[in-house]
Amino acid sequence: MANDEKKQSLSERGDNRSRQPHNEQFRAFMGTDWGPRPSSPSHSRVADVTPARREKLSDRFPGERLVIPAGTYHVRNNDNVYRFRAHSAFAHLTGLGGELEPDAVLVLNPTPTGHEATLYFHQRASRSSEEFYANSRYGEFWVGARPSLADMEALTGLHCDSIDNLPDALAKDLGPGQVGLRVIPQSDAAIEAQVAELREKADIAHASSQDDAELAEACSEIRLVKDDWEIEQMRHAVQATHEGFDSIIASLPRAITHWRGERVVEGAFGAKAREEGNGLGYDTIAAAGNHANTLHFIDNDGPVIPGQLILVDAGVEIDSLYTADITRTLPISGTFTDAQAEVYQAVLDAANRALEEAAKPGCRFRDVHNAAMEVIAARLEAWGMLPGTAAESLAPDGQFHRRWMPHGTSHHLGIDVHDCAQARREMYVDAVLEPGMIFTIEPGLYFREDDLKVPERFRGIGVRIEDDILVTPHGVERISEAIPREIADVEAWMARILEE
Repeated sequence: MANDEKKQSLSERGDNRSRQPHNEQFRAFMGTDWGPRPSSPSHSRVADVTPARREKLSDRFPGERLVIPAGTYHVRNNDNVYRFRAHSAFAHLTGLGGELEPDAVLVLNPTPTGHEATLYFHQRASRSSEEFYANSRYGEFWVGARPSLADMEALTGLHCDSIDNLPDALAKDLGPGQVGLRVIPQSDAAIEAQVAELREKADIAHASSQDDAELAEACSEIRLVKDDWEIEQMRHAVQATHEGFDSIIASLPRAITHWRGERVVEGAFGAKAREEGNGLGYDTIAAAGNHANTLHFIDNDGPVIPGQLILVDAGVEIDSLYTADITRTLPISGTFTDAQAEVYQAVLDAANRALEEAAKPGCRFRDVHNAAMEVIAARLEAWGMLPGTAAESLAPDGQFHRRWMPHGTSHHLGIDVHDCAQARREMYVDAVLEPGMIFTIEPGLYFREDDLKVPERFRGIGVRIEDDILVTPHGVERISEAIPREIADVEAWMARILEE
């Protein structure tokens, strides 16, 4: 077969539609007559607090090289990729939250006194390079101007280097009795494979999986207590989410007229999330009527019918990647029916009881859930829905109330919606609450239409109320306080927005 008839590989066929010129004359033409570049970015405020975060991690792993990848793009379909979002450990330790850092890697190299941090990334190419105009992954014509090494150093306060120098940096001084090597698991398959190969060559691969799990665990645990900058970001995320819920209420008249009104509600919040932040912290749940009794209902494909409730669980992820997590259950017609109000008040009472427990000195994380369940079980007993008493249901060999409240009441919140998820049990569920911790309180009751153990007047009603809580030196603060949740306040909130 002649060279010009050589069969293309699958990887080469994506370029068939491009028809880009590759001659030297065109490259020279493209590289000339460009004006000066903008000045370097200024030092970011978060760069002042990230050294303390890295120091906490450094203290756990003396003498070991720690590799924290940002991650890479994930394929959505064919050659289309999802919008890039950095791995949370990377974002937390570098302060980077935009789209400047796909394929970047933070490396903490051991020193006699701790670790020295270096950020390796794909820096901006010169305008005389083919990458400048022809590379759809990094080229300036395609994705905008990437930062230079100097730009990134100015922004982050980190020592920066080209990603091309990463292999040598990872390989240096590895071996038994020398430098160990850990990498965040499930972060970047190419970097993880590179680390695995280096471990094999250096004969230090025997405990690699456990070593990497411990690094992920540590990166979760150092986020359990938020610093002042993180608390500020969380307040911003909650405020943006409040605005998103205002948009939801304003969208209800149109949602009622649309055959997939739940999508109208979802879209109203999503638009605000992109306008005010990076986007959604997680897929929005907009569940009207009986759909609210499917806990993770994200299809959002049903009608919004007057007289029913709509449960919306949504959060704005702001540009720093910190996210709120709020649930409100709203009466579509603007006022609760007696049956809806009865169920709603039970859930609200459970939320308030959990908040009171969290404010007590020495409260453990698990106590917050237990307090809410006491209220839920008592209310279910009063409605005649339990096979015995509330006390019997609350016992470990009972738990009958969990039929209608199957999820946990709380989870930590921050740069992940379920933040710090790799932390050890004793650091999370069994831990005493400390100032700077941020978590949710989100009890619910879910009465399915087909559940014959539920009184008929309640069937098809699903209610969850979720707020974001900050532990302070003096107790707790509901940082979502401004988002109404009392029955009268919710009705007044809706009336005000719908009248505007």
